[in-house]
Amino acid sequence: MDVKKSNKQHDIKLLSFDVDNTLLEFHTLKTNFTTIWNTYKPDSEVLLTYNSGRLIDDVLNLIKKGVLPEPHYIIAGVGTLIYDYKNKSIVKEFNDVLDEGWDLEAVEELISNINYPISEQPTKFQHAYKRSYYLHDAGPELIDNIEEVFASAKMHVNVVYSGEKFLDILPKWANKGNALQWLLNKLDVESHSTLVAGDSGNDCAMFDMEDVKGIVVANAHEELYKYTKHRQVYHSESDYSNGIIEGLVYYGILPEDAINTNNEDHSDDFFIKKELNNAAAHEDEDEKIALIREGYDKAIEALRKNITPLGFSACSMKDNVPNGTDENYHSVWARDGAITVIGSLPLLHDKEIHKCQRQTLLTLMEHISRSGQIPSNVRIKDNVPDYSGVGGICSIDSGLWVVIAFFEYVNVTKDIAFLRDHVSDIKETMRWLGAHDGNNDALLEIPEAGDWTDLFGRSYNILYDEILWYRANVCFGRMLEMLGDYEQAGEYIRWSQVIKKEILQNFWPSTQQKLFQSFSFAERQFSLGDTTYLIAQVTPFDFSWRCDILGNVLAFLHGTIDADKAHQTLRFMLGVGVNEPFPVANVYPVVSPGDPDWRPYYTVNLLNLPNHYHNGGIWPFVGGFWVKFINKLGLKEMAIAELHKLALINKEGVNEAWEFTEWAHGITGKPMGKSYQAWSAAQYISACHDLKII
Repeated sequence: MDVKKSNKQHDIKLLSFDVDNTLLEFHTLKTNFTTIWNTYKPDSEVLLTYNSGRLIDDVLNLIKKGVLPEPHYIIAGVGTLIYDYKNKSIVKEFNDVLDEGWDLEAVEELISNINYPISEQPTKFQHAYKRSYYLHDAGPELIDNIEEVFASAKMHVNVVYSGEKFLDILPKWANKGNALQWLLNKLDVESHSTLVAGDSGNDCAMFDMEDVKGIVVANAHEELYKYTKHRQVYHSESDYSNGIIEGLVYYGILPEDAINTNNEDHSDDFFIKKELNNAAAHEDEDEKIALIREGYDKAIEALRKNITPLGFSACSMKDNVPNGTDENYHSVWARDGAITVIGSLPLLHDKEIHKCQRQTLLTLMEHISRSGQIPSNVRIKDNVPDYSGVGGICSIDSGLWVVIAFFEYVNVTKDIAFLRDHVSDIKETMRWLGAHDGNNDALLEIPEAGDWTDLFGRSYNILYDEILWYRANVCFGRMLEMLGDYEQAGEYIRWSQVIKKEILQNFWPSTQQKLFQSFSFAERQFSLGDTTYLIAQVTPFDFSWRCDILGNVLAFLHGTIDADKAHQTLRFMLGVGVNEPFPVANVYPVVSPGDPDWRPYYTVNLLNLPNHYHNGGIWPFVGGFWVKFINKLGLKEMAIAELHKLALINKEGVNEAWEFTEWAHGITGKPMGKSYQAWSAAQYISACHDLKII
């Protein structure tokens, strides 16, 4: 996940953040916020305020234990108390506001006479300005009825319902928003200079203030999402504290480095130590860096060979003479072009390359079909689009990659006019893609060989495509945010979270996982074992236990899995040697003749024999993503070692050095396929910048 700062400058002076299930996980108290805040907090005075349903002693105890960093103020008890942390004192003037019309005994009596299954919460959750109860699964009508009971008794109170079970009765002026507004007035801070964050219904009042900025974490309850979807809020892709950190980066309060900080040290892991020891034994560090930098210059040369009037070609037309069906390499391919655009964005300052990035997107957008389909490729010699791939099968991931690339391009260039010109076409593409979710389970159904592995027999719910579908929804939501359409943006960001949950539910098998009420054959098989990676494919009838390397790498880079799962996946992939002799093979294990997954057409042109092409071949463009995957895990030394190996395979050539070939044999590492492949060069460039070597 690559979070960029908002286009607008935000003069944030005060932060007001909910605690439970926002800054930390309620049951485990797990949080990254304290470490990140203490490391990256801004030099300028930004007031940190906790705005929690917890009572003051609970919040102070979390601070004392080091779970939360020291704040400036605490609003506790759902807006019934304000505490000045610096002076270690309750702000008593606020109590005078709460006294108006508040009668604690009358509240208790009315609740006891209400004929609903309401039970009182433990004493530790009660105080003089707050009565808290349990009321499970209450709908809006029931909450309205409770409010009417108090209104009929001439009692003007605040009825706050959250988390589908927590009912709080508070004084008229007591809620998180009113308490915050009172504090802002006292401190002479405007609401437009305030950033709030939460996860549930009792946080709604904070988002009610005029022009307030907001963060809604990915694990937020539906009640808060519905309340905020038309407001100016940032919908995080991450849960809990990671979602807060993501939002703080977006609003420019924390630097972008904060979001990629990995707090866990895995340097003692056996497989990681083995990789580092092997790297240290074979090459001098200075020689490694020198080769990497030489490769960077050669990658730019290779990229330039692919500049055409219509955009980036898949491979250099001058250096690859077409033979039969190979002529289609002389095209602007949607998938290849999008990945090349994304990888080459660090070269935006180069006018020729920048022009080609933009033209690649334009060429593809100009040929969108009436139904919203992005062409698989556009022939360079006559500007004719082709909407199918091998065997006349449409390419689903072409549209996915173009949506993602369009966002990445606009996010870096800030070319909002370019986005505005094409947003309606992109929306049609999203609709076309969404139509491939035929059973409304949030996942796309992919035809066999309907993505980049266009000569490989996988189909239905494919990990790689579902990860891209998740990312495409996030990217389109972010583009709508750029245009100020916060309601529609929220819908897409929210849907992306549904997709993410379905991916984790369906692609990470576990014997501990709760199954659905009706068990399909696939679900019964699914429960027989546990994996440490996302499996490659799921259908209604079976699933594949193979590990799709690119799908798993993209899952972490795009924020679908967390660092813990990504580390488990890395250990597995290192253990089976997917990065040997070079990074990285696209699938493990390979499919051999006699395997149920074997297809007769794998022998066509001898392309998909075991350890060839899409059947376990080494793909340098995937290697670029692999390096970034390792670096995001905080293993920079290992990432450099892998980048050096990637430089070595890119240096290998069929005819001469530094050909950046399409793929290599999975065992021998011998280069194969087309030379001067655009996406191989672009992703190498991207990996160099990700490691800040250039």
